[in-house]
Amino acid sequence: MPIRAALLRSITTTTAARGSPLIGARSASSWWGHVAPAAKDPILGVTEAFLTDPSPDKVNVGVGAYRDDDGKPVVLECVREAERRIAGNMNMEYLPMGGSVKMIQETLKLAYGENSEFIKDKRIAAVQALSGTGACRLFADFQKRFREDSQIYIPVPTWSNHHNIWRDAHVPQNTFRYYHAESRGLDFAGLMDDIKNAPNGSFFLLHACAHNPTGVDPTEDQWKEISYIMKVKGHFPFFDMAYQGFASGDPERDAKAIRLFLKGGHSIGIAQSFAKNMGLYGQRVGCLSVLCEDEKQAVAVKSQLQQLARPMYSNPPAHGALIVSTILDDPDLKNLWLKEVKVMADRIIGMRTALRESLEKLGSQLSWEHITKQIGMFCYSGMTPEQVDRLTSEFHIYMTHNGRISMAGVTTKNVGYLANAIHEVTKSS
Repeated sequence: MPIRAALLRSITTTTAARGSPLIGARSASSWWGHVAPAAKDPILGVTEAFLTDPSPDKVNVGVGAYRDDDGKPVVLECVREAERRIAGNMNMEYLPMGGSVKMIQETLKLAYGENSEFIKDKRIAAVQALSGTGACRLFADFQKRFREDSQIYIPVPTWSNHHNIWRDAHVPQNTFRYYHAESRGLDFAGLMDDIKNAPNGSFFLLHACAHNPTGVDPTEDQWKEISYIMKVKGHFPFFDMAYQGFASGDPERDAKAIRLFLKGGHSIGIAQSFAKNMGLYGQRVGCLSVLCEDEKQAVAVKSQLQQLARPMYSNPPAHGALIVSTILDDPDLKNLWLKEVKVMADRIIGMRTALRESLEKLGSQLSWEHITKQIGMFCYSGMTPEQVDRLTSEFHIYMTHNGRISMAGVTTKNVGYLANAIHEVTKSS
């Protein structure tokens, strides 16, 4: 006690002599007074603005989540049935650091093929991840730790969070050309040049299907050329596959690019997600896999992925993984899922056709064929930020500033209104 009292008198005398506040005067706010508000997320901010708009005519085509033709969220029947089977039949114990073994096994079959030699030979290091975002982040940290001097090449444009993920993992970023604004299609020549000119052994982020935000995918022949030149250059392809099955309605077709790269002899990495194709947005179910040279290497890589996950979230959640494994491991439920995911994909494709036809019937002098040529949840409309602002201010239509339309928000009830608004803001172009 005498020592503590003497220390208190010493600190009090010193601070008073300096004209500073007495000890304890540093308030909680002063610790964080220098922290400025973060910029709003460009995608989530759209929904926030939409929700505060009182207009009865408002339309949200910014949200990256499936909606039915009434604009309502959907829970698939296969998911409901899986939950009924699960209810009351599981404990609440931790999953292993690597996640659900059964879910991982079934997920790998979707990406690598039902009878994949790589699965049989145990050459794949795979862990359950927190959806596709978590899988990308885990791989970015793995890249930084074990390829410290490497960088990642990211397409222009890409999902905005890709840049955040590799930035926060402290991996240097470069870009490669992808979208051709004039044709509203693929800049294949620019893409190939950038792959050729990148230093040998670079990492490339590729969208396996339904490129976000453009909806522009290479053709099968173009994928073959991309695979060939990347193999010659010794690049490492990392696929983000967020839309398998949701793009075309056929999971096998949507995995075609990955299968071509596997056939080409690449080592690859894949981030998989069940947010879109099973509607498990809030369950955060995904998988990260890395194809290795042999089983021994796969064991080592998986152990390091688990070590990276340990201080992040220790181990992944169980419920969503159990839903996925229950569906994919049961032939009847899997067949039901395949039918339901095709229904979702077909609705999106149908709305593309309806939007294009509506614009053409209005007499628009612009070409809108890219609406039906693109694939997946998003249409990269080609509208300018100024035109998007007019859509919001004059017609209460909400989308991201880059002109990306979420086709999931388009319905038979609002497609005419949306087309008319787009026509009004673009007809002077």
